[in-house]
Amino acid sequence: MALTGCEVAPPEGLAKVLDMGWPDPITPEGTQLYNFWVWTWVAAWIIGIIMWGLFLTVIFKWNDKKRAKEGAGEFPKQLQYNVPLELGLTILPIIIVMTLFFFTVQAQTQTTALDKDPKVTVDVTGYQWNWKFGYAKVDGDLTGTGADYDGADAERQALADKTKYDPEDAHNANPIHGYSEGDLSYLNFNEIETMGSTEEIPVLVLPTDTPIEFRLASADVNHAFWVPEFLFKRDVYAHPENNQQQRRFQIEKIEKTGAFVGRCAEMCGTYHSMMNFEVRAVTPDQFRDYIQFRTENPQAPNSEALKAIGEEPYATSTHPFVTDRVGTRDGENVNEPNATV
Repeated sequence: MALTGCEVAPPEGLAKVLDMGWPDPITPEGTQLYNFWVWTWVAAWIIGIIMWGLFLTVIFKWNDKKRAKEGAGEFPKQLQYNVPLELGLTILPIIIVMTLFFFTVQAQTQTTALDKDPKVTVDVTGYQWNWKFGYAKVDGDLTGTGADYDGADAERQALADKTKYDPEDAHNANPIHGYSEGDLSYLNFNEIETMGSTEEIPVLVLPTDTPIEFRLASADVNHAFWVPEFLFKRDVYAHPENNQQQRRFQIEKIEKTGAFVGRCAEMCGTYHSMMNFEVRAVTPDQFRDYIQFRTENPQAPNSEALKAIGEEPYATSTHPFVTDRVGTRDGENVNEPNATV
């Protein structure tokens, strides 16, 4: 029970055995979840070894053949009415479960907390079968201009808002409060966006040592935003508020630079397994240059912006995950976001 409450890092050798293949975390939230996971396994193994020891003791010390050789009776001493023992066997598991529950809630609360004062807000849109990333807000110390950046694309957002209701004369209009079945008003659209395609994996550029907020939504079916090194995933729904989902989550910071694969973790259709993206964590100075380049060169692709800050222009982390759809592109089931919007 004491071990499950440990927030300190477990010994490296022990962690490698008990982390069950978990990747090394790159956020403080991931580190807490990692430590909780490993120490929970330590506690579970200790309890398991004790229980197995008791089982084996009973099996070998009081088995029928051994008792017959000792001339003992058919049944060993019965303890079912030993009140102190039965109380102990009832209370101890309750304490263990309550302790595990307490530290589970503690880790979960820190991971899902929305009080981390984000300096960058990213809009994440999942769709069959790719991702769109946009920068909604960037604090002035990361824009290169000293002024806060508001990345909302007012024109495209207005077009999306118009899709919320069917016109009164619409044929077979949606009877539910007039809402359109093609409602896209819940999606967010930004001036600076990176959109994946069959040919190119989207790369989401983020600064290290900076609090970041993600706002999630799906343009069609359910997806899930998952970066394994975050040790955390969040489902991505259409109409998240109507589906009682908190679309926002925050991380305190990314602790090291590098390229980290991202995946969809919700079975979403034909190309689900190929729905990859990459988080490219760069220094705050590089991120400042990146945002400045994207602002000054709105027509330039994301690859040119990455090249301009000295980074690889395309995703480097998605192998060995299958991404290439060569040989499967002739199907008519590719559904990308509404091109008009």
